[in-house]
Amino acid sequence: MKLDLTSFEKAINSLILILQRYQNDNYDIDIRDAVIQRFEYTYSLAIKVMIRFLKIQMPDTEHDLTFNEIIRNSNKYGLLQNDIVTWTQYRQKRNLTSHTYDETIANDVLKIIPEFIEESKFLLEKLKETL
Repeated sequence: MKLDLTSFEKAINSLILILQRYQNDNYDIDIRDAVIQRFEYTYSLAIKVMIRFLKIQMPDTEHDLTFNEIIRNSNKYGLLQNDIVTWTQYRQKRNLTSHTYDETIANDVLKIIPEFIEESKFLLEKLKETL
């Protein structure tokens, strides 16, 4: 089984570009909302590619992996820079993205996106090296 990383790579690049636009014009809430939406999408793809990778590596796994198992096993295979604590923060911020109308929440989500981008780029490179 081959793991196609094209969508994940495009999502990361798209998130980087929109974040740069927002940093140049951080008064535009439409761009801010686009940053948050692209974070949401990229986060979801990150989890999906980890699951697909783990299913390739652990074909005998009969049950769906829990979030903790996904992160723990991804760390075991050296795919992540950060641990369960950081990924839980990403997950919590992702779950808040439906509340972007709240300025405080939107700004809270925005704060973790640069770190998340670095983590996503690391994940992508490790997957490319491994596969």
